[in-house]
Amino acid sequence: MTEPSFLYQQTVPELLGKIVEVNAAIGTYNLDAKLKHLVELRASQINQCAFCVDMHSTEARRDGETNQRLERLVVWRHVKDFTDAERAALDWTEALTNLHDNIDLAPIRAALKLHFDEAQIGALTVLVGQINIWNRIQRSVY
Repeated sequence: MTEPSFLYQQTVPELLGKIVEVNAAIGTYNLDAKLKHLVELRASQINQCAFCVDMHSTEARRDGETNQRLERLVVWRHVKDFTDAERAALDWTEALTNLHDNIDLAPIRAALKLHFDEAQIGALTVLVGQINIWNRIQRSVY
């Protein structure tokens, strides 16, 4: 890997520390660990953050995720490998990562409400925002 262009860990450690705190707080909302990995990995794929894709794939495997599901995550809409709850979360992840004016969020919100309570949806939303922040930080460094 090349040398980083910016050394955020040295220049703004308190800001990075707050993002880490947010990630830890998300863990208190009873979201399945595998689901969290899928969300982080899918957003990282969309954002083309190679470092993050590698990291989240490795973490997901460590926590029991299968290679087949990870390999097919990029085509999750076209395979039956994912539960309805995971599909709702992945749809939400994509909608919040690819911000398009023409997307109708109402059916995505309705699908989320079938599988998650409002606090979990809030935590999931923050998780998507948080991984997008990390992707952008990582992409800005290398």
